[in-house]
Amino acid sequence: MNKFLMMAFGAVLLASAPQIMAQERENPFLKPYDTKYGIPPFDKIQTADFLPAIEAGIAEQDANLLKITSNSASPTFDNTILPLENLSPILERVAGVFYHYEEALSTPDFAEISDKAIPMLNDASNKVNLNDALFRKIQSVYENRDKMKLSPVQKRVVEKYYRSFAEQGAALPADKKAELIKVNDELSKLFIQYNRNLLAATNAFFVTVYDKSDLAGLPQSSIAQAADEAKRRGLDGLWVFTLHAPSRLPVLQYADNRGLREAVYKGYTSLAFQGANSNLGVIKQIVKLRAEKAKIMGFDNFAQMMTSRVMAKTPEAASDLLLSVFEPAVKRSHEEVKDMQDYVDRNGGNFKIAPWDYYYYAGKVKNEKFNLDENELRPYFSLDNVLKGLFDTAEKLWGIKMVPMKDAPKYIDDMAVYDVVDSKTGEHVAVWMCDYFPRATKRQGAWMEQLQSCGIFEDGKTRRPIVYNVGNFTPPTSETPSLLTIDEVETTFHEFGHALQAILSRAPYKSIAGTNVDRDYVEMCSQINEHWAFEPEVLKSYAKHYKTGEPIPDELIEKLSKASKFNQGFATTELAGAALLDLKYGATPEVEDVVAFEKKVGDEIGMPEEITYRYRSPYFKHIFGSDGYASGYYTYLWAQVLEADAWELFKEKGIFDKKTAASFKKNIMESGDSEDPMVLFKRFRGHEPDAKALLRLRGL
Repeated sequence: MNKFLMMAFGAVLLASAPQIMAQERENPFLKPYDTKYGIPPFDKIQTADFLPAIEAGIAEQDANLLKITSNSASPTFDNTILPLENLSPILERVAGVFYHYEEALSTPDFAEISDKAIPMLNDASNKVNLNDALFRKIQSVYENRDKMKLSPVQKRVVEKYYRSFAEQGAALPADKKAELIKVNDELSKLFIQYNRNLLAATNAFFVTVYDKSDLAGLPQSSIAQAADEAKRRGLDGLWVFTLHAPSRLPVLQYADNRGLREAVYKGYTSLAFQGANSNLGVIKQIVKLRAEKAKIMGFDNFAQMMTSRVMAKTPEAASDLLLSVFEPAVKRSHEEVKDMQDYVDRNGGNFKIAPWDYYYYAGKVKNEKFNLDENELRPYFSLDNVLKGLFDTAEKLWGIKMVPMKDAPKYIDDMAVYDVVDSKTGEHVAVWMCDYFPRATKRQGAWMEQLQSCGIFEDGKTRRPIVYNVGNFTPPTSETPSLLTIDEVETTFHEFGHALQAILSRAPYKSIAGTNVDRDYVEMCSQINEHWAFEPEVLKSYAKHYKTGEPIPDELIEKLSKASKFNQGFATTELAGAALLDLKYGATPEVEDVVAFEKKVGDEIGMPEEITYRYRSPYFKHIFGSDGYASGYYTYLWAQVLEADAWELFKEKGIFDKKTAASFKKNIMESGDSEDPMVLFKRFRGHEPDAKALLRLRGL
C-alpha cells in the first residue's frame, strides 16, 4: 500500500542506523532486495539512503509516467492501468520503509530527513494524481471498459482507478488543481507537526511516586515496570508512570490512591494541549484547510466529501448509525455510574464519581457483581501464550502455520518475523512481523501495515505480501515476562485480523488486494477476529499461568464470559462520542476554540460528564495525524454491524465450523476489493447486514 501513489493503497514503516555517506556504499533501495521473500535488508539500510533513493524513485516514476502518457496507441488496460500498478518499484521500496520509520522509529536523524522527504513525496504524488494526460487515458479505458475483453476483476480495477483519480482532483480545471496542490502540501506539513507534537508531549509527561504506599492496589507487574522506568531515568528506588498505555491504564484501573489516578488521567486528557507541543493551533488550521479542500472538490464540507467515497455515502447515514448506538449506550452508562456511586457511598467515600474514577470503580463493581478481578487473568496472558492462541486459531480457521524466521532481517531486536505457510502443503503464503513494546521513537497505539502487497509486480510475476503489526503493550520486566491485559489481548487479535486480510489475499492486483477496501469495511476482519480470543475453547488452549503452566481455571473463564458485556455503556459512549465529534469537525468550516468546540459537541449529543471522548482532539491521531480516519472514525461501529452479524453465523454453526470458515475466507479474507463489499458480505451471510446485531453484541 503506497502513500506516494494516487490511491490510498497504503503505507509502510521501518528503522534507522548511523549516518554514512550514501555514495560510499550501494544504496539497498535501488534494486530488488536479495533477501528471502524480499524482506527489506534492515541491517544494511542507513538514514542517508532515504533521500537519494526517493530522488531515484521519483525519476523512475517520471520516466514511466511519460511512457504511459506519450504512447500513441489507444489506451487499454495493459498499456495504461497495469503500468500504474508498478509505476516506480524503487519508490515503492523506499516509501514503504520510510513511512514505517515515520511511525515506529522516528529517531532525531530520521526526523531531519523526513522534513525534506515529505514534500518530495507529496510532489511526486501530485505529478501522478493531477496529470491531465494520464487522467484522459484512464478515462478512455473507463468509458470503453464494456467494449474491451476485460475480466470482471479488471473492470473493477479500472473503475477504482477512475474513481480514485477523480476523487483526488484529476478532473479539476488547472486553477483548482493549483489550489488543491497548495492545500494538500500545507496539510501534509500540519500532519507531521501534529504527530511530532503528540510524540514529544507523550514522552515529556511522567509522574514520579516517592512513597511505596501510594502504589497500593497496583499489580506487581505494573509496579516493577514503574521501577524499571525510574531506574532508566536515574531515579533508583522510585517509581515513574508515563502516558504510554501499559503504564497509564493500570494506574487508572487499579491504583487505590485517587490523587495518583487524577494526576495520570489529567496528564493524558490534557496531552498536547499547551506549551511548545500544543496541537490546538495545528487542529484549527487542519479543519480550515479541509473545508477549503472540500469546496475545491465541489462538496459542501469535508465530511460530505469523505463519506461519499465509502459504504456510508453521506454524513447523515454515518451519524444516524452512531446515534442509534450512542443513545442506548449513554442510558446504560448512567446505570453504570449509579452502580459505582452506590459502591463509593457504601464504602465510606465522600465524593462524586469523576472521570478518573471510572476505570477504578468499574473494576470494583465488576468484581462485586461477577467476582472477577481482571488482574487475576494477567498471569495467564503472557505474550508468548497469547501468540500461541492466535496462531493455533489461525491454523484451525484459515489453514496457515506460523514458522519463526530467526535469521530474518530486523529493524529492532525485540521484534519477531514469521514465514506464514500453508499448513497442509508448506507453500509460502506471506511474511508476518510483530513489534509490540513501547519506545520513545514509536507513536502510541497499535496498527497493521504492509511492506509489500500481494499482486503482479514489474517483472510480471506475482509476489506474496510482507505484513506487520505494531503495538505498545506491557513490556517484560526484570521479574516477569510480558503479561498482557484483557485489552491488550483483544488488540493483539484485532490487529492480527487486519494482517490476516492481507496475508490471505488472493486478489491479482495490488490496488485491490488485502486491506485496500472501503474504510468502513476494512475493520470487519479485525473486529471479528477479537471474538476468538475469549472463547472458552480457545482460552483453554493458550491461557496458561506463566509460572506453573496450569491452564486458566474454568471458573475464571465462566466469570470472564458472564462479564463480557459489562461496562459496554462506557465503552460505546466514549467511542461513539469521539466518532460524532469527528463528523462535527468535518462539517465545520472553521474552529476558533478547540476546547469550546469539544464542549459544545458534547453538550449537543448529551455526553455524560463522567466520560471523556475516547480521544480528545490534540491526541486524536486517527483524524488529525493524517486523513486516514478523518470524518471516518465512525467506521469502527459501522464495520461492527457487519462483524456482529457475521459472528452470529459462526456462533450458530460453530466457531471452527469448516464450511463457515471456508466461506468467510473466500468471500471476505481473500477477495479484497475485487467485488463490491456488500455483494461479498451477502454472499457470505445470505442477507444484508442486520444493524440490530450490533446492539445485541454490545448487550444494549
